[in-house]
Amino acid sequence: MSDYLYQKTGQYFGQLAGGAEPCGEAELKQLGATNIKRGYLGFYFCADPVTVYNIVYKTRIFSRILAPLLAFDCHSEKYLYKTAQNIDWSDFLTLTKTFAISANVAKSNIRNSQYAGQLLKDAIVDQFRDKTTKRPDVDTRFPDLLLNLYIHENKARISVDLGGGSLHKRGYRTESVEAPMQETLAATILQLSGWNGERPLYDPFCGSGTLLCEAFMKAGNIPAAYLRRKFGFLRLPDFDASVWNQVKTKANNETVEVPDDLIKGSDIGADAIKAVRANRNELPELGTIKVRRADFHDLEGFSNTTIVTNPPYGIRLGNTEQVTGLLKEFGDFLKQKCTGSSAFVYYGDKTLAKKLGLKPEWKHPLTAGGLDGVLCKYELY
Repeated sequence: MSDYLYQKTGQYFGQLAGGAEPCGEAELKQLGATNIKRGYLGFYFCADPVTVYNIVYKTRIFSRILAPLLAFDCHSEKYLYKTAQNIDWSDFLTLTKTFAISANVAKSNIRNSQYAGQLLKDAIVDQFRDKTTKRPDVDTRFPDLLLNLYIHENKARISVDLGGGSLHKRGYRTESVEAPMQETLAATILQLSGWNGERPLYDPFCGSGTLLCEAFMKAGNIPAAYLRRKFGFLRLPDFDASVWNQVKTKANNETVEVPDDLIKGSDIGADAIKAVRANRNELPELGTIKVRRADFHDLEGFSNTTIVTNPPYGIRLGNTEQVTGLLKEFGDFLKQKCTGSSAFVYYGDKTLAKKLGLKPEWKHPLTAGGLDGVLCKYELY
């Protein structure tokens, strides 16, 4: 086994969405990371194996945690291939295990991300063929080992994706409605709202329940990767199964019951309510998420409640006039029926924020899943 970069430095990289940086940095500190430094679309940090396993298992904010194997100047295709072959890939793979590569290239001599990933794949496959005459298979959906290749301004880094894929895929979403919110975005919204389970939470446009499920996991202290079947760190040459089992067992034992009336929601669509219930059933039996089919106009209103929601727009609702009308009516509902509450409204299209007719206490830009959105806080007096 060679000394890989993460082993020499104890440094890893966490990738997250734009606008989630304050939440991500705070989460890394809380989970025990040290020497946290800002990087492009994420943070570099130092951690021992216990802390790394803990971060991958518990992070709600980060989409990927990467362990760098090698960093090098990369000015040509030939040099990428040759350098990738300096890694002994039998440290990470056997012929019975599958792998895949995600690649991202910018401002470099190698201009095509897909082609860069192909070169790395060829280097791995050719190394196995030269030694054994056989090769491991590629599985882009559920690989045992997911590698990340990043080349920026002709500087390359090859890393192991420790989650084995994007960590926003929690595993509870068995049913969905159109344009579902990413789980990491929902978790970031909840973190920015400051909601900690001390007062009721309600989502009047709950869709398939991503905000509600993330609130349930947060209130129940359920690890974000509780339902995850595969982890990339299992393929590291220094993976310690006994340490990982201790980390996982301890985290699972720290879950708590969620009070019955804490997390509630509604939606006008019957399919949405069916989806919420199906998704909730995938999570541990630690309490309830109460949902019902209802138009927000028919709700009695809320006091001393944290309202967190992503009103339908664009894809989910259709034309601009409909969206504008709905948001104005929702603004009136908040103003007239929700005094004594706080509302946190996420707009996937930030230009829609002014349509609500209420002045936000603050705005926080958030990007995820191709949306350039904004979260607004409204104190309802």
